[in-house]
Amino acid sequence: MHQSSWKSRRHRRRGHRHSAWFRQHGSNESYSCRKDAGAQQSPQGSSDGHGEAPSTSSTAGSSSVPDLPGYYFDPEKKRYFRLLPGHNNCNPLTKESIRQKEMERKRLRLLEEEEQQGKKIARLGFNASSLLQKSKLGFLNATSYCRLAHELRVSCMQRKKVQIQSSDPSALASDQFNLIMADTNSDRLFTVNDVKVGGSKYGIISLHGLKTPTFRVHMHENLYFTNRKVNAMCWASLNHLDSHVLLCLMGIAETPGCATLLPTSLFVSNHAAGDRPGMLCSFRIPGAWSCAWSLNIQANNCFSTGLSRRVLVTSVVTGHRQSFGTSSDVLTQQFAVTAPLLFNGCRSGEIFAIDLRCQNQGKGWKATCLFHDSAVTSVQILQEEQCLMASDMAGTIKLWDLRTTKCIRQYEGHVNEYAHLPLHVHEEEGIMVAVGQDCYTRIWSLHDGQLLRTIPSPYPTSKADIPSVAFSSRLGGTRGAPGLLMAVRQDLYCFSYS
Repeated sequence: MHQSSWKSRRHRRRGHRHSAWFRQHGSNESYSCRKDAGAQQSPQGSSDGHGEAPSTSSTAGSSSVPDLPGYYFDPEKKRYFRLLPGHNNCNPLTKESIRQKEMERKRLRLLEEEEQQGKKIARLGFNASSLLQKSKLGFLNATSYCRLAHELRVSCMQRKKVQIQSSDPSALASDQFNLIMADTNSDRLFTVNDVKVGGSKYGIISLHGLKTPTFRVHMHENLYFTNRKVNAMCWASLNHLDSHVLLCLMGIAETPGCATLLPTSLFVSNHAAGDRPGMLCSFRIPGAWSCAWSLNIQANNCFSTGLSRRVLVTSVVTGHRQSFGTSSDVLTQQFAVTAPLLFNGCRSGEIFAIDLRCQNQGKGWKATCLFHDSAVTSVQILQEEQCLMASDMAGTIKLWDLRTTKCIRQYEGHVNEYAHLPLHVHEEEGIMVAVGQDCYTRIWSLHDGQLLRTIPSPYPTSKADIPSVAFSSRLGGTRGAPGLLMAVRQDLYCFSYS
């Protein structure tokens, strides 16, 4: 009995102290903060590049502004606000809205810094004069000098809006870019655009006019339209290099999924009426997560599709199929060129290679096995086919040595939680590019993993507006300059070397 009365007295004293503090600082809905101007702090996470959810108060660690569980301190209004569920309330304030506000503040700050500074140097003491001096003194060989010169130019790229010309300007103003994909020579972009009425339409952008100072390109459109989602796509070399585009379309209702070979000749506006010089093929398949076209001579005119717990390798000429059973959904694929191997990344985190010389019923067709801790969303084989780059849904990017099956380098800073995001590896420039789920485009040094550049999106961060990018050392063809193309909403931007 004495113990219970002592607890109640202690509880009353504690409640009295809290009540006195609340009476001093305001009502229980919002509280004014008496603090010096020099002690004002910005919200936690405003300088964080990964977009984590903020804490309930942005003033943790400050002695002048206490951290109150369930409340958020706004440094602009200098007041506390209660975190609300976000429904049935006239003034909802949730963690998600706070996070979006902080991410938008950071994006605008980075855009302003890019416009003011013009150049961002990723490494200390990294400039053209020091590189040239080290090269003359013999401290840098030709390969290292070229690689570091590319890194310097990447740091100095500036954003320019590209003017798109088309026979239907009204469509350009309403249709939004969903995906872009550059061909092997980087003189064309295949585009998938979302239209207002629903569904998608396709186009090919000629990049021959992508030159300073005009930055003009032409869009070749076609009436080929689908109301089905494009799950995956890649260039296909059936008649000649990049003669077709391979599309994997999701099935809806009673319509099954299919893999379609779309000839690029359909987008040429000057061929005679009724003349269809390309061959349009369609193969019925279950819903595919990924696809790849083979340039290997032992699997000539073949493509693969990654399905749920299965891989199909199909010959376009004969229609013959090889089926390989897997233990997980196959989200990404790529054929090796010299070795008869097909690399696959799975939802389970496994990366394995299929030996194409083995029959589907035979044993031993798994040639290599690697493992990530999360679903693998992209695999890229390097030119000598001794290393493989892979990214996953935890934001991890690793460079694997295929001979030792060990990770030899990791690239930090990528942001992903659940999205199917690609990697873009460019060995000639020595860089690697990836767009995160936070809508930031990041560029790393391929050789040491250094983050060279972080490019904010021109539009506010949104799950529906993740930019699609393409990087090339020769934008617009053999005489083109290196640069990055970024498509978001209705706009196309070019970040060219200065």
